[in-house]
Amino acid sequence: MQNLEIHAARFDAPESQALIRAALADLGQRYGGTGDDTPVDATEFEPPAGTFVVALLDGRPVGCGGWRSHGEEGDTAELKRMYVAPEARGRGVARAVLAAVERSAREQGRKRIVLECGDKQPEAIALYTSSGYERIPNFGFYKDAPGCISFGRTL
Repeated sequence: MQNLEIHAARFDAPESQALIRAALADLGQRYGGTGDDTPVDATEFEPPAGTFVVALLDGRPVGCGGWRSHGEEGDTAELKRMYVAPEARGRGVARAVLAAVERSAREQGRKRIVLECGDKQPEAIALYTSSGYERIPNFGFYKDAPGCISFGRTL
């Protein structure tokens, strides 16, 4: 892939927020409403409790993702706000962002990563299953919502 750069960014930085707004709009089109009402605080994505990354393709922000601490044990990360802009899809950006997020979580001592997804996101489901994620019991804000699918993977 040409000129792909992935760097850590603040969750509340303008480029991060623009991508997050696009992600929520995409989810809103798929599911209705705001796209995702899960409570999220920008400070949850600050090391060592979490990290947020932005992907630049030819210098333009086209993707993002992050992790925040999950659970009481301190060894699990939760993947949040994975997104790739439509014009950059199918070029390996999501896989590269996912790898960067996983690497960051591993470097901060996390042994497992979990995520919530919805059944109207077939491309996300394909990415996660092809990356070694397996279905786990639903958790989190949408655990009882119809169509919620949760995944986990050992890091």
